[in-house]
Amino acid sequence: MSIQFVLSLITGIFIGGAAGYLGCLMLTKRMALVAGPLGHLTLPGIALGLIYGFDISLGAFPFVILGIILIWLFELRTKLPMEALTAIVFAIGVASAFLFLPIEQAEQALVGDISRVGFWETVISVFLALLIFVLVKKIFSKMILINVSEDLAKTEGINIKKYNLVYLLCIAVIVALGVKLVGALLTAAMVAIPASAARILSITAKKYVLLALSFGAISAVFGILLSNIINFPAGPLIVLTNGFCFLVALVFKKAKIISE
Repeated sequence: MSIQFVLSLITGIFIGGAAGYLGCLMLTKRMALVAGPLGHLTLPGIALGLIYGFDISLGAFPFVILGIILIWLFELRTKLPMEALTAIVFAIGVASAFLFLPIEQAEQALVGDISRVGFWETVISVFLALLIFVLVKKIFSKMILINVSEDLAKTEGINIKKYNLVYLLCIAVIVALGVKLVGALLTAAMVAIPASAARILSITAKKYVLLALSFGAISAVFGILLSNIINFPAGPLIVLTNGFCFLVALVFKKAKIISE
């Protein structure tokens, strides 16, 4: 087992787990698909990384964070739904990217390539994933209250603007990290599917979070293992493994209902 393979597994476990955990909050707020457009927003940064030879995740970070800040500012100014603002910003970003994205290197941008992750990339990814765990745990209950009633949240002394910004930045970090794992096209699946499978099987909030985190991490492991065996890109295999977990959850839930 090579060091490169171990680094890929470690990176995949932490990014996949953090994505599943954040997905619980995004699914609750009906925003799981927002990660998809934001993943496309990374394409200009990915294009620059491919052209100038630096890590694509590093290129993705400033563009997706800039996009998140613009969405947050536009929401404050216009009061338009966040989904609509996300669509506007991502469309502009994608259109810009395709002006100079090297088509011959587009596969890495679209489906990711975790097999090339280095030691320091792994360290940074693990650190950022752990930071996401901490931040999401801190804001989870407050974001749920904001989602239920902003007026009620204000009476509780919650700074809605601040918490929305932290929440959006968490999404931005996961999307930028996810580009390395599953590519710009599949980032929404990375947060939506583990959380959806977990919700089907969960009765309590604690079980919901633990299952989503586990599904995200396990899918990353199996996807990377399969990629190493059959020499297919890991990104699509990780998403397909997530999909398999979702189907298993559906069957298990149906079987349980029938038995009752």
